[in-house]
Amino acid sequence: MSIKKHIPNTITCCNLFSGCIACTMAFEGCFGWALLFIVLGAVFDFFDGMAARLLKVSSPMGVEMDSLADDVTFGFAPAAMVFALLKQLTYPSYLAPVADIIPYAAFLIAVFSALRLAKFNIDTRQTTSFIGLPTPANALFWASLVAGAGDWIMALSAGWFLMLGLILLMSYLLVSEIKMFSLKFKRIAWRANRRRYIFLIVAIPMLSFGVFAAVPIIIWYVILSAYLSYKGI
Repeated sequence: MSIKKHIPNTITCCNLFSGCIACTMAFEGCFGWALLFIVLGAVFDFFDGMAARLLKVSSPMGVEMDSLADDVTFGFAPAAMVFALLKQLTYPSYLAPVADIIPYAAFLIAVFSALRLAKFNIDTRQTTSFIGLPTPANALFWASLVAGAGDWIMALSAGWFLMLGLILLMSYLLVSEIKMFSLKFKRIAWRANRRRYIFLIVAIPMLSFGVFAAVPIIIWYVILSAYLSYKGI
């Protein structure tokens, strides 16, 4: 039995394992560690598909495992981070009767991530680009926001309102019909990759924001994708 056919699924399992650790770190309030393991899961997610293509061992089982791992790492893990943060926020007195319930809205992130993944698996339009925000991008946005700006959000009197608004917005973007470009380069020519180069030219300086960097980068990605989609480019 050839061992190479098990390599992509093994990498996918590493993604899932990283996601499980990220969830645990999130519930314990270790947001920096949760972010780290989500990023690690994203690295494994990038290489499992690449390994399957290079080794020519793609399989239906691999597709199913990939979606399961992705919803844990990029759906449930960031949702757990948002849930843990919402539990720590101060709510106005008029919300006291539902203050213990509000944090559970965070799990809409996991629900809409699952919908996004299921849609991707059956949507033939998404072979070279994406329809809706990719789950790894959404996860990095949330993980970076909570880990990098959690204290600032907790200090806001309306931090709960900001978070609930973002949950609704990002959930919509996951299942929207907005065309999002892929960052995969097939060749280096400017003409074929101008949108990717434009994205990177603006995004690279944003890395100076440190842990918070993914937030402005993902916002820039969404804005650029929406503009290009509107222009039909």
